[in-house]
Amino acid sequence: MDAFFAAAEQAAKPSLRGKPVVVGGVGVRGVVSTASYEARVFGVRSAMPTAQARRLCPNAAYLSPRFTLYRQVSDAVMELLHALSPLVEPLSLDEAFVDLEAGGVPAETAAVRAVGEKLRRDIRSATGLTGSVGLAGAKMLAKIASEAAKPNGLVVIEPGTERELLGPMTVRTLPGVGPATAETLRRAGIHTVAETAEAGEAELVRLLGRAHGAGLYAMALGQDDRPVVAERDAKSISVEDTFEVDLTDRTRVRSEVLRLADRCVQRLRAAGRSGRTVVIKVRNYDFSTLTRSETLRGPTDDPAVIREAAVRLLETVDTTGGVRLLGVGVSGLADFTQEDLFAQLATEREAAEAATAAAVEQADGEREPHEAEEERPRRWYPGLDVVHDEFGAGWVQGSGVGRVTVRFETPWSAPGRVRTFAVEDPALRPGEPLPLVGGAPADGQSSEPAILPKFLSPEPGDTGSVGEEISSR
Repeated sequence: MDAFFAAAEQAAKPSLRGKPVVVGGVGVRGVVSTASYEARVFGVRSAMPTAQARRLCPNAAYLSPRFTLYRQVSDAVMELLHALSPLVEPLSLDEAFVDLEAGGVPAETAAVRAVGEKLRRDIRSATGLTGSVGLAGAKMLAKIASEAAKPNGLVVIEPGTERELLGPMTVRTLPGVGPATAETLRRAGIHTVAETAEAGEAELVRLLGRAHGAGLYAMALGQDDRPVVAERDAKSISVEDTFEVDLTDRTRVRSEVLRLADRCVQRLRAAGRSGRTVVIKVRNYDFSTLTRSETLRGPTDDPAVIREAAVRLLETVDTTGGVRLLGVGVSGLADFTQEDLFAQLATEREAAEAATAAAVEQADGEREPHEAEEERPRRWYPGLDVVHDEFGAGWVQGSGVGRVTVRFETPWSAPGRVRTFAVEDPALRPGEPLPLVGGAPADGQSSEPAILPKFLSPEPGDTGSVGEEISSR
């Protein structure tokens, strides 16, 4: 998918179409997750600190991620891919490998190109967004082709042209070549894929070790025999948070670890898994990062067990200097749980205590205000879906000094009006993401998806794609 998170936000918010949009952490320590093509013109890139992105592109819309929406779109795309083949290997929410041969598609250029073009049309129709398709005889080559096809294109790498295509590319193009490996190769005078192949397998093994060197040599020749694996088994499930201000209060650190442990259990149960090893991650004020782990007697998804283990691990870490990031994870995943009698009793006791406290609170007449307070988010994050009793659906543009600014528009409406409310306005509440397509009202207002920059948009009547000439070399 093309600039997936940002494109989904542009499709959902008519006032942002054709404008720079950056999705990620919006705080002073946030990191860019996705930048729209309009924002990339200014140098904004994924994994860049949000503070740096704001300096490069101060007029962009900076929005918090809405993973509920992205998951809905991803599910629709993955359903289309599974219709093509039983062998679909998801890499993330917006990317996957598909083995077309397993789906009965002939290994002919015309046939696979037709399938790719139909897939692009189907994605556009189902989601309102665009995706780019790379077609080749190996996973590595298909990945390279899809990158060359962006945005909104299709590239076929013809059999026999692999080495010619790869030769001039930087060695970082090859899978498994990160900054450290690239630096090792640079010191040896190896900068491109062609130079990597010319160096020979023996030299690469000497530089990088047998496994890495031999694998890199094969990929430099365009050889990649990795199969498409339908079920990529997750090795761990984790959650983490970066804090805008370093946490120095030990009690606050502990409460955050407990909160993260609960979130981790929710993800664990949603995946239908249990885990044997609990891991915590602590990044200190000076960016030093520590991890601690504890292996349990058996796999579990019991929140009490995981919370207790996370707290025990926290006790082994000195946090007095300040904590910048905390994380809790579970590894050693399994599809079953080993019941822990003591944890089960503790969980039941906690539930009973909570029920008693709730009954007392209700008797005191305080239950309704408490529930209303729980429903309201601690902050009105930019991009958050909201609903107003009078003005309907909209999204948060920003908030501060006790006020929240909302733009009222939907994916199928014209750009909407902006209004400001008190943050505690009882008529304003969080909403749910609206569908990007299929919700157009009867008056026929446009629900066009995100608009590409003019210099990237195809000319009228042009059915080609960016990077198309690669397939004709």
